[in-house]
Amino acid sequence: MRAFLVVAVAASALTTGCFSGNDSESSTGAAPGGSAARLAQAVTAEGLHTHLAALQHIADENGGTRASGTPGYDASVEYVAEQLRRAGYTPHLQRVRYTDSHELAPPELARVSPDPLTYSYPDDFVSLRYSGSGEVEAPLEAIDAYSETSGCDSSDFDDFDTGAIALIRRGGCFFAEKVRNAILAGAAAVIVFNDGSPGHEGPIEATLVHPVEVPALSLANELGEALAQQADAGTVRMRVHTNLEVTQTETANVLADLPGATKGAPLLLGAHLDSIESGPGINDNGSGVATLLELAVQARKLDFRPQRPVRFAFWAAEEAGEFGSREYVKSLENPIDDIASVVNLDMVGSPNPEPFVYEGDRAMQEALSDAVRAEGLDPVTVDLEGRSDHAPFQEAGIPTGGLFTGADEPAPDGQPHDSCYHRACDTVGNVDFEILEKMADALASAVFGSLTASDS
Repeated sequence: MRAFLVVAVAASALTTGCFSGNDSESSTGAAPGGSAARLAQAVTAEGLHTHLAALQHIADENGGTRASGTPGYDASVEYVAEQLRRAGYTPHLQRVRYTDSHELAPPELARVSPDPLTYSYPDDFVSLRYSGSGEVEAPLEAIDAYSETSGCDSSDFDDFDTGAIALIRRGGCFFAEKVRNAILAGAAAVIVFNDGSPGHEGPIEATLVHPVEVPALSLANELGEALAQQADAGTVRMRVHTNLEVTQTETANVLADLPGATKGAPLLLGAHLDSIESGPGINDNGSGVATLLELAVQARKLDFRPQRPVRFAFWAAEEAGEFGSREYVKSLENPIDDIASVVNLDMVGSPNPEPFVYEGDRAMQEALSDAVRAEGLDPVTVDLEGRSDHAPFQEAGIPTGGLFTGADEPAPDGQPHDSCYHRACDTVGNVDFEILEKMADALASAVFGSLTASDS
């Protein structure tokens, strides 16, 4: 999942037949919850753990990553496709081509003066994905560095000196917006430091979505605060060096339809299959992948024959910029007619979780909330602001919803939902299997209880 800001909001007023109990196409006459209850019972923590352990093993065998465009991602595709074939599906690999960026050498960051200091990679700083390459030594200028919206408005750079290095605080808008504004103002390099809230202390691997022409880094909060204070007090000179390669990458989405119904547009259940470059991505988003995969496997074992088509989708390149799901939406002739609705899963096993339900289509939101509540949890509405694979569908006018248990933003106890978000420590040991099973069961109940299920 791409970095985001959580905002609790009220439900929307939209409705959709796919999630309506009055939809005759999805109604089956089955006893309420009967099939869904059997499916939820079949989806267990043990089954989910099996898939996550397999994804962890794949990362371990491939340099600690399953990022799109790497052998680790290719092996993840093979694993998911093989599991689907064994369960009786005919998976389709949809090719996805996009521009990607990879580091050829570790980046470098140093304060030249005053008090020379060399910063440590990756503990102190990391490159932002799609950073430009180059070596820059120049004065540092802090951009409204004590504001929660630092760098979000072009006017923040009204007094910026062309050729300087911009220092910006995280928050208020996308990383890409901050960096773009800095470049338009003439920045020779950009440093975005974390905002210092719980879970936001260290550098964060985030995407700029498209390549930029100058070096762009993410810096730990404490170091960024110190540099901002020094820059306010006098001249600070910094040196930045990055070496990245921009290439055309080909990867694949994995798609599979639940055998049975062929009439009508499908309900699509999606989760991104890739990790970040610097970690195995087991909560983000192996948890969503394992949930959909186990749901698909158990649905076949129970021989579900839904009256409405159901499609499982495992997306490529979400961490780079939702390229897999965007390619899929572009491939549709009439998106609103071709897909009935979309449920997205991105991080559903966070170690310090909250049971979030996406703001979106009202009927979908209510069905998912009711199912979460039935698991003994108190659902919280969240606006993910387009930061996951539901976004391309939402932009196309397709009803969307989803489940989520939190990333690096603070939970009610003040600690991050997932302190290993976008880090190498996002391993199997980072997953709360109790919440993962409950969210998986809630999805099974909502989808196959009130949406599409029928007894065989």
